Amino acid sequence: MPKGRCVVTKAGWLKGLSLLMGYACVAIGLFHVVLGVASVPGAESAGATVDSRERFYNAIFLGFGLAWIWVARQSPIPASMVRWLSAVFLLGGVGRLFSIAVHGMPHWWQLPLTALELVLPPVYFWLATADERAKRTPAATPEPAGVATRPAPRQDR
Repeated sequence: MPKGRCVVTKAGWLKGLSLLMGYACVAIGLFHVVLGVASVPGAESAGATVDSRERFYNAIFLGFGLAWIWVARQSPIPASMVRWLSAVFLLGGVGRLFSIAVHGMPHWWQLPLTALELVLPPVYFWLATADERAKRTPAATPEPAGVATRPAPRQDR
């Protein structure tokens, strides 16, 4: 590899994006748990029931973020867990589309969130096996100087 070039592998992208997803979900979940409906644009006037539900679901979202962080810290990163977490995230985006179909357009801020929930899961599905494959592929490492590269003679006697 030429000096000064940084090569990012699919496994590196998987780890970085998984950590980013995890930290973002933890921060968002914590923000919403602390502020309740006051954290939701367009929902500030919702009552105690909606506020309670907002805080509960965002505690779960915080846990979802912790799961992403846990997955990203495994070696290799388990493809099955990446797929499951991505499917849950995708289901959230599908739920938002269903809400739009039933109730109409939400506050504008919900639209970019919906786009992320629909676009990111296919990226994670594509990257899911990258770390497992990278760990299975032996790296071409040269033998240290002075180490024999041929097998030792048989000792059958």
